[in-house]
Amino acid sequence: MIKYYPILIVLSLSQIYVSCDEKESPDNYTIIYSDQIYTGTDDSAEAIAISDGKIVAMGSKEDMNSYVSPTAEIIDATGSFVMPGFIEGHGHFSRLGSSLMNLNFLRSKSWDDIVAMVKEKAENAKPGEWIIGRGWHQEKWSVPVHDHVHGYPKHFKLSDISPDNPVLLVHASGHGIFANQKAMEMAGVNKETANPVGGEIVRDENGMAIGVFEERAAQIVYSLYEEYLKQLSEEELKTNWLKGIELAQDECFKKGITSFQDAGSQFHELERYTQMAEDGDMRIRLWAMMRHSSEKMSGDISKYRVIGAGDDRFTCRAIKSELDGALGSFGAWLLEPYDDKPHFHGQNTTTLDEVKAIAEIAYRNDMQLCVHGIGDRANRETLDIMEEFFTKNQAKDLRWRIEHSQHLHPDDIPRFAELGVIPAMQGIHCTSDAPYVVKRLGEQRAKEGAYNWRALLDAGAIVTNGTDAPVEDVDPIESYYASVTRKRIDNGMEFFPENSMTREEALKSYTISNAYAAFEEDIKGTLEVGKLGDITILSKNLLSCTDDEILEAEVLYTIVGGDIMYQQP
Repeated sequence: MIKYYPILIVLSLSQIYVSCDEKESPDNYTIIYSDQIYTGTDDSAEAIAISDGKIVAMGSKEDMNSYVSPTAEIIDATGSFVMPGFIEGHGHFSRLGSSLMNLNFLRSKSWDDIVAMVKEKAENAKPGEWIIGRGWHQEKWSVPVHDHVHGYPKHFKLSDISPDNPVLLVHASGHGIFANQKAMEMAGVNKETANPVGGEIVRDENGMAIGVFEERAAQIVYSLYEEYLKQLSEEELKTNWLKGIELAQDECFKKGITSFQDAGSQFHELERYTQMAEDGDMRIRLWAMMRHSSEKMSGDISKYRVIGAGDDRFTCRAIKSELDGALGSFGAWLLEPYDDKPHFHGQNTTTLDEVKAIAEIAYRNDMQLCVHGIGDRANRETLDIMEEFFTKNQAKDLRWRIEHSQHLHPDDIPRFAELGVIPAMQGIHCTSDAPYVVKRLGEQRAKEGAYNWRALLDAGAIVTNGTDAPVEDVDPIESYYASVTRKRIDNGMEFFPENSMTREEALKSYTISNAYAAFEEDIKGTLEVGKLGDITILSKNLLSCTDDEILEAEVLYTIVGGDIMYQQP
């Protein structure tokens, strides 16, 4: 059994470690005082000194006197909660940026709300211009849809208000789209259009497409949008991309996030991230997974394996694949059929042979393998692939990951710790999905295996946390709240609260556990001398405040390498 025991550097309040060079140039210090510093170790402190991007001293307030100068940055956070910077453990960085530039439906309460937003956009759009949005989820609307198929509305309202513009609205999960009549006509979709392998065109009782394209079927329409984008110049595309990246960084800093683990970028994005880091233009710390087919990665990919570019601002040391889709779009691959869609087991979106080929590439290039697995069948198949590979290669401490690990068969829960596989989970998915999980899986499967952090932790697994942004809001506070209460914010609905994390377990899942899951526990995740000066300061103590007060916690400072990236106005 592979277990993780964090190495703790124990310091008394009187112990201070600092280099001679740093002592001779005190002007570059950032000093933080607080009576509530959570270090993430057994050590305690009342003050922290940061220089040249790293923590150089921790101790009592008096211990910091030698670091104070007229030009030092002093932050008196007395009464506030100082903690290691939040690490977003699984999100989509460039897509987060795109979502901040396009229509965003994460807070929409009905199909009519979404149609109204598209209508406003269409009224100001040029004929033929694509209207793009993201974040709708039919199971999360408070106003029911009367004319529907499996809860999905039909396209007519949307098509009526956008006759001259193709519309493409991505499902909140990212595993399906909604298209209007214009887009479907352009794609040539009709009764005879066949479902692709790993996807489904949702149809009404007459066999007509209603506008919803699940999983791989989304590419039928999405490929047209990609062709549309090719009409733009390379410079225009890059400018728009960079604008989104800047917006994504600002959004993360506003939410207290100092590091972001990106779940899938292509070669050209990896090159851009590396260049940004080397040029000093990357403000957040970004860790990325490469995302391509085994065929495209069959050559030399060593140049894309980057560790700590630009003073640890960018790293790519992982490869992403997937086996299934999302539960909300009936894409999670299940061992037994859906309760609300009998005889249907979900979608196997990538063949097992392809995932095995990508596993071989990851091992050969000393990169982590990260496989999207939501359904219990997808998770079991992924664990089987990893176990077979580990056994054949006698591999140890590869820290391969299953992204999401949302719905597990109880028999497979102990295997994560036994194999050293990391369940890279997202707390907010539990409460966000809660209204329809029992409907999809039934009571027993939902209770025993859905988002069961308690069983995984008790078995010795390293559970991580995040939001899957832009699938959910990137806010770690809401995900932390979901992790410790398993309670929805809007109506108080609880989803098997006995499977929750403790306060400290949840905080570790957002700091040191995420760092460990990226082979970065030596440089971040706890507040220790020698580690990066990445710190989040909150208005509430997440370990001792009431449950309701967690949601009242405000980000006061986000600090990366000792530099203030966000300060509450």
